[in-house]
Amino acid sequence: MRIAAPPAFRVVLPIGFAQLIGYGGAYYMPAVLAAPIGRDLGLPPAVSFAGLSAALVVSSFMGPRVGRHVDGGGARAALVASNVCFAAGLAALAAARGPWLLAIGWLVMGLGMGLGFYETAFAALTRLYGVGARNLISGVTLIAGFTSTVGWPVTALLNAHFGWRMAILFWAAANLFVALPLNLLLPAQPSIRDDSAGKASSEPDETTDGRDDTRAMVAVGAMFAATSFVSSGLSAIMPNVLTEFGLSTAAAIGLSALVGPAQIAGRLAEMFFLRRFHPVTPARLATLCLPIGVFLLIVGGAAFATPFVVLYALGNGVLTIIRGTLPLAIFGPRGYGRRIGLLAAPSRMSGALAPLLLGLLFESSGTAGLYLVGGLNVAGFLALAFLSGRSRDVR
Repeated sequence: MRIAAPPAFRVVLPIGFAQLIGYGGAYYMPAVLAAPIGRDLGLPPAVSFAGLSAALVVSSFMGPRVGRHVDGGGARAALVASNVCFAAGLAALAAARGPWLLAIGWLVMGLGMGLGFYETAFAALTRLYGVGARNLISGVTLIAGFTSTVGWPVTALLNAHFGWRMAILFWAAANLFVALPLNLLLPAQPSIRDDSAGKASSEPDETTDGRDDTRAMVAVGAMFAATSFVSSGLSAIMPNVLTEFGLSTAAAIGLSALVGPAQIAGRLAEMFFLRRFHPVTPARLATLCLPIGVFLLIVGGAAFATPFVVLYALGNGVLTIIRGTLPLAIFGPRGYGRRIGLLAAPSRMSGALAPLLLGLLFESSGTAGLYLVGGLNVAGFLALAFLSGRSRDVR
């Protein structure tokens, strides 16, 4: 017997806030605490970023297996387990007196990322609502889009008053006592909401053959990997990028603060204006935002730093939604969890390598770094051309 899906807001709000806590304590935390952790333990700050990279690599290998588990109705269990892993990993970081416990903590956090980041949340929504999950995915990313806006100030405030260990333990407690109960609100055995969605999720798509399906998967995966490299790299080093083009450190940090609000603006635009189009259209627009900003910054210098940051963030905000909605529109809800897990693997791997590689490149040549990130987004735009025959919503 098919279980009726609950009202959308009762699912989107808990998942969105649980994602905010998960990302805030794991992905965004090193940007604030890497330096104090390094000073206290006598280690370079890069150790914390290396730990984050290692965690992302671990998570990349878990995607397909976790996706199959979610396809079988295990979304709630995966999300809850992720909060336990985050709490355990953060507790290990807080207790560390040297590099070994730090390494263990980050590896456990990698398990949490593989179990409970966006891809699992998107698959859970698709399992519940079928092809109607597009707007719900946008809603979750809109809430979680405030992670940097909330997470960085909270972490910095706790570090200033109580030290980095208590700041980390705060995020561990938030995962256990806030995010975990929120994820428990999901139905235990989610099912597709209506018969048409159920049919799409259990029967093969007869309109395409295996080669077309593989070609589309490769194209989407290539676009995700290219844009993930850019997003992860620039998010980590944006102030350094801006100082390379003449801004003071204070001005660069202040301007980088525009990234969060501009990403929210991009997601709102996708929800209220671009939703009428097939997701491949906003994907194409989003991949072209950064190359335009790169051109302006190279030609005009520091005077065009603000358009560069805003265009990057607008595009990145839309692309976060596209990671969930484009596979749903192209392939349908059947096997969505496994597909999105496969697509997430190369993007997480490229995202893990990006901060280090882009940081080294921008130290050598800021212009070369801009050409690379702009070129990768153009490559992502070109990859979408291979989807022209699949640019239709699954009905």
